[in-house]
Amino acid sequence: MSQPVDRTRPRRAANEVYRLPPPLFDARCRACWFVLAVLALVAASFWSLDLQWARFLSAEALARMGRFLAELLAPNLEPAFLRKLLPAALETLAMSLLGTLLAVVAGLLLAVPASQLHADDPARWRGVARLVLNVLRSVPELMWAALLLIAAGLGPFAGTLALALHTTGVLGRLFAEALENASPGPAFALRVRGVPEGRVLLHATLPQVLPQLLSYALYRWENNIRAAAILGVVGAGGLGQMLAFHLGLFQMAETGSVLAAMIVLVALVDGASYGARRLMAR
Repeated sequence: MSQPVDRTRPRRAANEVYRLPPPLFDARCRACWFVLAVLALVAASFWSLDLQWARFLSAEALARMGRFLAELLAPNLEPAFLRKLLPAALETLAMSLLGTLLAVVAGLLLAVPASQLHADDPARWRGVARLVLNVLRSVPELMWAALLLIAAGLGPFAGTLALALHTTGVLGRLFAEALENASPGPAFALRVRGVPEGRVLLHATLPQVLPQLLSYALYRWENNIRAAAILGVVGAGGLGQMLAFHLGLFQMAETGSVLAAMIVLVALVDGASYGARRLMAR
């Protein structure tokens, strides 16, 4: 008795060749060699660094860290100290916000010449603009603050400018990559109709990448709150200056309060970032 034919399965072609799955490692696989190179670098890093895991995980070291954390987790909540903490927190928030806004504007202005917007774009200033962005983000915020403190003096002004310069290099590079990766269809449709490049950028390219640019800017704002606190170590004001002062005197209760204020600021910015993304997604 003949077996019923299953017509739900697609018929295989007569000349179909059954191929074995590719081997896990192939000498012609560039990705395999890249992974091996990365693993070799990781192994060399462990071998070259003096990582004293036994000393780090010893009972004495863990006990010292436990005592240190216990002192930090008992912050100073006296009203007199909190009245000093609130202006410093607002100063740190203002430094991070203003520095990020300046960086968004400057980064976008540098991102346009640093990107090749279409295949026929000569992008004459691409190399120069990318070099400027590389220099700006290669110099840490602390170094920018130390340089600017000489000209602007102690206080939040030098810290704000330091944040703006470094963040301009970071956001400019991210913005340029976003502009280059935008879908070319809408821009091409306007370009063939003779629309000038400036209007093509404003009406076709920027609307596509605007949510991505906003996401980058909000993320860097969150990072700049921590960076603004670090800049206070060199006299740039804000929570960082209080952190350096109280930590230098081993006043752990006051240091814990400053760290708690930094955590609250980061949480507030993270909530604002989430809300802004939800609004942009509607």
